[in-house]
Amino acid sequence: MTLVTTRPDPGPARPYAFPAVRRISAHGGTVIAAHLPGQILASAVLLLDASAARETDGREGTATVLAKCLEEGTKRRDSAAYALALEGLGAELSPSVDWDAFRVGVSAPVPMLADAVRLAAEAARTPKLDAADVARVRDDEVTALRMDWAQPGPRADAALRKDLFSADGRYSRPLHGDPASVAAVTVEDVLAFHESWMLRPGVLLVAGDLDALDLDVLAEAAFTDTSGAPQEKEGPLGVPVPDRVRTLLVDRPGSVQSTLRIGHRAPERATPDYVAMTLAATVLGGAFTSRLNHLIREVKGYTYGIRGSYAMTRRSGRFEVAAGVQTAVTGPAIKDTLGEIARTQREGVTEAELEVARSWRAGQLSVEMQTPGAIAGALASLVVHGLPDDYYETLRREYLEATVEQVSAAAGRHLAVDGLTLVVEGDGAVIRDDLAEFGDLVDADV
Repeated sequence: MTLVTTRPDPGPARPYAFPAVRRISAHGGTVIAAHLPGQILASAVLLLDASAARETDGREGTATVLAKCLEEGTKRRDSAAYALALEGLGAELSPSVDWDAFRVGVSAPVPMLADAVRLAAEAARTPKLDAADVARVRDDEVTALRMDWAQPGPRADAALRKDLFSADGRYSRPLHGDPASVAAVTVEDVLAFHESWMLRPGVLLVAGDLDALDLDVLAEAAFTDTSGAPQEKEGPLGVPVPDRVRTLLVDRPGSVQSTLRIGHRAPERATPDYVAMTLAATVLGGAFTSRLNHLIREVKGYTYGIRGSYAMTRRSGRFEVAAGVQTAVTGPAIKDTLGEIARTQREGVTEAELEVARSWRAGQLSVEMQTPGAIAGALASLVVHGLPDDYYETLRREYLEATVEQVSAAAGRHLAVDGLTLVVEGDGAVIRDDLAEFGDLVDADV
């Protein structure tokens, strides 16, 4: 056995080409398709402007309940008949909702895709939404959220979001709601949300062998009996960053660890600095080899892992560091974390660090784009964020060609150590005094 004392250098990037993209407008909607010649399976996603941001105040989680109701049957067939119809095509339905869109995805063998899209459209446009089914799905979601919120993390996440987006309505509350808001969702709320947002045509995204797929037939399957124009897109929320650090305590009596969520606002996904920001965050906290993981895990032994990254949607973004550390070292762990953020903001990155980050990001992009589902997801990003069809070809090249100067400048512009919100979920009786040194200490209301 040979002990390797130095980390191997990254190898040269392998060639990669994003599939050719085709667009058609038919039957009142738009189809955007990526050609994957020879693929046996294909994926399609019905992309609708019915995101969580459309929910009513106090009813956060309505869209999530609706998404989980789509396999409970349609006006044409009950849940068992609908499941059998999917199974007969070898198809799988996957509804989901995020800050930007409501997605009804379906995968199937290429010859069956048109029929699978019809089933997906049937679920999206004409769900049964039986009162008893909706109530059961809602109650199941409440139970799941209560179990989740009993664990460390969700309350800290909610406190950070509330502080960062306090002036931005729906964006200040959790994506899928909380146990109280979901418990308040009524059958009428779900029906009204569906009526308001799910009947517009939307966009159909397709990834598969286009030589064996008829895009006009797929458009007919997706857009029949739909109406209404797309909603006008609202602009970015902006990037207000305070000029002082705020510290929020989420008290968790008896906790043996402190859960850290440290962050500030950042630009939206379409920012021209996206590549440089992502690479800077990778060096700081986005990979196992990052500065934060090396110091807080490997050198100090405070945690099993710490991550720092930018999370960006169509209208907003945030920088966030997340970790769980031993209660006894909460103060030192925060101090060292802030020190690494400040160093990266002030000094930028080195060529050696950036070389690893470039290779990893470019390689990860290539690995992620291996399945029809992943390609359909990438097409969704083009639509949601208004990106050009050749974006992913350009993105990979920009990762590989980014310079130290570009990435360091982005770190200086988009990291703000003096404007961070520090959220700590832990045993207040033990850690309160340690937190006072980092800024105005407030007990979080979550």
